[in-house]
Amino acid sequence: MIRTEEGSPPAASAMVWLGFAAMSFGMFMAVLDIQIVVTSLPTIQSALRINADLMSWVQTAYLIAEVIAIPLTGLLTRIFSLKYVFAMAITGFTLASIGCALSNGFAALVVMRVIQGFCGGLLIPLVFSAIFTFFRPGLEQTVATSIAGVLAVLAPAFGPIGGGYITHHLSWHWLFLVNVLPGIASLALGLLCLPSAARQYGLLRRMDWLSLVAIAAGLAALEMGLKNAPNDGWLSPWVLSLLAVAVLCLGAATQRKQPVVEFTLLRDRNLAYGCAISFLLGASLYGSGYIMPVFLAFVRRHDPLDIGTIILVTGITQMITAPIAVLLDRRFPARPLAALGFAGLTVGLAMSGFQTVNSDYDALYWPQVVRGCFMALCMLPLTRLALGHLPIDKVGDASGLYNLSRNLGGAIGIALADTVIFSRGPTHAEFLTELIRSAPAQAAPILGLSVSDLPDPDDAMGLISIMDSIQDASVTLAINEAWLIFAAITALAIVLLWIMGPVRNANPAAVQLPPT
Repeated sequence: MIRTEEGSPPAASAMVWLGFAAMSFGMFMAVLDIQIVVTSLPTIQSALRINADLMSWVQTAYLIAEVIAIPLTGLLTRIFSLKYVFAMAITGFTLASIGCALSNGFAALVVMRVIQGFCGGLLIPLVFSAIFTFFRPGLEQTVATSIAGVLAVLAPAFGPIGGGYITHHLSWHWLFLVNVLPGIASLALGLLCLPSAARQYGLLRRMDWLSLVAIAAGLAALEMGLKNAPNDGWLSPWVLSLLAVAVLCLGAATQRKQPVVEFTLLRDRNLAYGCAISFLLGASLYGSGYIMPVFLAFVRRHDPLDIGTIILVTGITQMITAPIAVLLDRRFPARPLAALGFAGLTVGLAMSGFQTVNSDYDALYWPQVVRGCFMALCMLPLTRLALGHLPIDKVGDASGLYNLSRNLGGAIGIALADTVIFSRGPTHAEFLTELIRSAPAQAAPILGLSVSDLPDPDDAMGLISIMDSIQDASVTLAINEAWLIFAAITALAIVLLWIMGPVRNANPAAVQLPPT
């Protein structure tokens, strides 16, 4: 692409915007696919007669492949160019989606999910690279970042209701076939509209394959360790072995003379802080996004369609408030604006930390609204803070590290949520059982019962009769603790923003427009 003397691209044409929209929608489908499938795993399990203990690998295979692909995006972009990496990724994602729908057993489905996850993982950082490659600083980059950021967060919000609707009205095959037509359309628009760039095939001959293997093995081991930790225990030999392999492999990869992933970019202060804050944001968003459906499914007994309808409040709020976030991002420096966003998100997360067993749509409404209002303010200025100042030839690798940080934070957030629920739930159940005996008037509202509904403290059979209520209340109390933990994690991002001090090139985007 021809660039101005100031290092910025010329004003983006309508064709470029259309190509970027195709890329963003491809990313939306990749993120959406995770949520659509997870709501319908029992249906797939029944249809393909997969053992229950193997079923989680349908999701884990996708997530591991996605995490491996994200940091490789910069290298692949230098070799094949952004346009053709997108074309290969969306083609692979679409064909793998068809393969998933045609799978007749566990092995075939997992292989297709690996391909799907790898290609989907490439689509996410490609979009963020395109923001700083195709668009000028200022309004163009702000609008492009807003489009990508909102779609990236809307996908998890719409996923449960989409998966619930498909499962309820269509067959499980359509969980994957729904990607085909959008994939074909995105491919066609991308090839037609995205600018071409030089390709460096010579990098393939000089590639450090040992570095590539080490990164893949390290990230896979880390993801598997985080998946198994809540069930097996963080100190179990298996989990500790996986985490040790992850540390050794990733450490070895960083010591290579020509590493596949340029970890040395983290010497850049802005990017390092941006990745750290992105990690915290990922933990909060993925973790909170995980525990809310758990509460609605296991405590409130809602089906996937009802869960999706309730969670939709967050997505709709984001759509309404996104234009306001864009205007603010153009007029204020990134650091204080991001601090405002994280402060609001912290409040929204903390508001959910006081749920009861009877909390439903009305009680969950305003916390979702608050979170939806501030989510874009966390993303837009943070992306500008981390990536907006970098030379254009470094943006691809930096975008991979930035998005990898968020996804790894998300994996730890989900593992943390599971750990809190599994470990604290039984503790709360014991506490409530004792409270029924010692202070029934205090126990009754926590259980969602009246005092007259409680059995005599010495009646063992009576306690068994309300065991479901005790279980629901204990899970609710554990989930409340998880909400407050994620609020604290989000507040930590504000501390990091304060510690990092003034940020270069983080003035309002509106004043960064190059002279015309």
